[in-house]
Amino acid sequence: MRDKWILIFFLTVTLLIALFLSSCSEDVVKDFYVGVTFCGYTSAESKLLIDRVKDYTNLFAVLSGPVSYNETALTEICEYAVNAGLHLIVFFGDLDSRVLKVKNLEWRLSWIKMAKQRWGDQFLGVYYYDEPGGIFIDYKWNELLPFTRNLTLNLSYDVAANSYVNLFHADDGFKFLEANSIDVFVSDYALYWFDYLAGYDVVLAQIGWNHTFARDIALIRGAATMQNKKWGIIITWRYMHPPYLDSAESIYKQMLDAYKCGAKYILIFNYADDVKSPYGIMTDEHFEALKRFWQDVVKNPKIIHGSIKAEAAMVLPRNYGWGMRHPDDKIWGWWGPDEKSQQIWELLCVLIEKYGLHLDIIYDDQTFPINNRYPNIYYWNHTAPSIR
Repeated sequence: MRDKWILIFFLTVTLLIALFLSSCSEDVVKDFYVGVTFCGYTSAESKLLIDRVKDYTNLFAVLSGPVSYNETALTEICEYAVNAGLHLIVFFGDLDSRVLKVKNLEWRLSWIKMAKQRWGDQFLGVYYYDEPGGIFIDYKWNELLPFTRNLTLNLSYDVAANSYVNLFHADDGFKFLEANSIDVFVSDYALYWFDYLAGYDVVLAQIGWNHTFARDIALIRGAATMQNKKWGIIITWRYMHPPYLDSAESIYKQMLDAYKCGAKYILIFNYADDVKSPYGIMTDEHFEALKRFWQDVVKNPKIIHGSIKAEAAMVLPRNYGWGMRHPDDKIWGWWGPDEKSQQIWELLCVLIEKYGLHLDIIYDDQTFPINNRYPNIYYWNHTAPSIR
């Protein structure tokens, strides 16, 4: 009899421990999303990818231009993903009601309302437009029209910043999404601060392109922190030719570091025009790295999401829309580097070396006072600190 009660006791304890660990694991996963993008053409293609990743992801991003024109395929893909237990982000390139009417795409607006009602919290939001800041920086404005060469005389950084932000504030699509309480997503490689000012709720920093990972994290996390927004990363191409993506081990480390830095969303961009694999450009090794990340990091309560905190902030001049990818990068796409650029670049390099992933980059903007948010604050014109 005594042995019976001992057995019951140990079974009860074991069950409670299992429930506790399960609860902890669920808490870890609850407010963090990791997954892949689908940029293919058919629902059949998407189902292959969903079946491959559904056991070690919780996010499926339908970033397909062709599917955004096909209501039936889009609904079928999303329904399949939701039934597989995944959350959704869906791309639309235009939501202006006047444009939609001309193109016979008015269904997009009713579809978004349906998605929110039908799939609830599993429908995370709409990915609207693409790379707005990067396009603005890299556009050849002076070649648009001959008279634009003279417009630079009447421009200032403040005018450029206000023009960028107001362009989105006037957009019917933004107004529709805001009115329906739909989170607006985008990925970008420049001007994250101004993307948030423009109205985006979530900006995903594009990791790849041989950019400096720590600098991208500093820019996106700093902008999101100061403006109380959500942020993440999307791991995109490292090469402009096959194999396109970085090695599986490098991508694993990028995901791990982003997770520790507090990214709420991590996506792998999984597409190239000339790759015919039904699973996109991700290789078996990439899928294994994603699976390992899910099992060893996301489901592991010992690895704390957001454990790498910003210990310092670098403060840029107000509305200084510099790309910051290299010392000769453009400012707002109109100007080359100015008299401040070299000093800012040198300070940035020193701070990245000193603080690494513990650095945020923010802007001098009275709307978002710094107060006591950071233990160490370096304004752009400060003397660079010593590295010890």
